[in-house]
Amino acid sequence: MTVSARVPLASTGWGRGWRSKRVATVVLSLMTIAPTVVPMSHAAEWSLSPSLGVKGVYDSNLLLTPLPHDDTYGYWVTPAMELSSNTERLEMNSRIAADFVGYYGGEDRQFTNVFVPLSIRYRTEKDLLGFSGGFTRDNTLLSELQATGVVLQFAQRNQWTFHPTWTRRLTEKLSFQSGVQFSDTTYESGRLVDYRLFGGLGGFLYELSERDRVHVIGSYLGFRTTDSPSAVRANFPGIDISVTHTFSESLTGTVHGGPRFLHSSSEFFGATFTTHDTVWLVGTSVNKNFERASVHVSFERELVPSGFGLIIQTNRAQAAGSYDISETLACSLNVVGVMTSGKTEVAVGGVFPDRNYVSVAPKLSWKFLEWWRAEVSYMYRWRDIETQADSASSHATTFMVTYYPPKWTFFH
Repeated sequence: MTVSARVPLASTGWGRGWRSKRVATVVLSLMTIAPTVVPMSHAAEWSLSPSLGVKGVYDSNLLLTPLPHDDTYGYWVTPAMELSSNTERLEMNSRIAADFVGYYGGEDRQFTNVFVPLSIRYRTEKDLLGFSGGFTRDNTLLSELQATGVVLQFAQRNQWTFHPTWTRRLTEKLSFQSGVQFSDTTYESGRLVDYRLFGGLGGFLYELSERDRVHVIGSYLGFRTTDSPSAVRANFPGIDISVTHTFSESLTGTVHGGPRFLHSSSEFFGATFTTHDTVWLVGTSVNKNFERASVHVSFERELVPSGFGLIIQTNRAQAAGSYDISETLACSLNVVGVMTSGKTEVAVGGVFPDRNYVSVAPKLSWKFLEWWRAEVSYMYRWRDIETQADSASSHATTFMVTYYPPKWTFFH
């Protein structure tokens, strides 16, 4: 979120992350042994799609600080491997990737990101079993800033997520849905707070017609800090009602909302402070597809965890669009605006100030050869914090070239 500091990488354990060499070794090993694992599964078809991207970066204010600063230059090298498997009943997908990053100038540091997601769907005549989760190692300036509008210090985040689901079709129009959620998040910084999330949901999906669907979901989510001297615990059960309407084959809209009953307790210097609050969460989204373009507009009010050791409320609006200029040339635009406020006490003490964040990111993509793609992008970012006299902004440009060799397909 807002602290600028040099962060030494931890030397051992998943809890505080891997060294870059260990991360690179593990990721490259997974990519190497993936083809040998394929015959062990019972899938009818497996496919592997490797890629390698190289990106140059310039940012006028990487940490979004109002204090004097220098420009930052950097590079990214991103090897990746997409894996997928399909049968009549089973679908499995993953994209194993790594980012080897170096920054120079205003920020002089190197780090490695790792992404090992997994998605599974298994169908029977009446049931759909699903799983999504995996391991993510990324940087807070790249992930949490764009999602929540809150800038953590320049630190690496390690996150495990597990989300199994089960859907049971009761009638032709009525289905029962349930799921379990668990995540464990750690930071490679003593100034940020590790935390865990756990909970579940259950409810019903009813298809009113071919164009209308209604979801009624009850949920419970618990939050607890795991390494703070001032323990913070919070839970927020709630109900959410969602209505989706298909206006046409190319236009779909969704609106949802419901209350969350937030209860939190914080321990500071031997004293316990508790709060109770009812928060109404709402959201809406519209998706429109054209012959050569697509548009997405959404607004979400959510309760999300933060590395400050508390629950924050975000009001996030997004507008995104893409257009295929030709078969080889495409452009896109993504605009995000977030208003953020704290809903529980900060685990390390103090008050969480309200803040605003805006980003505007146009991009141009060109497939100049059969297996090669080039991308040029620009991003403007602006941030304002209630307790700071001045706001901060940055201008960033990137140029990226990606090589996509032919996909490998295996049958079993």
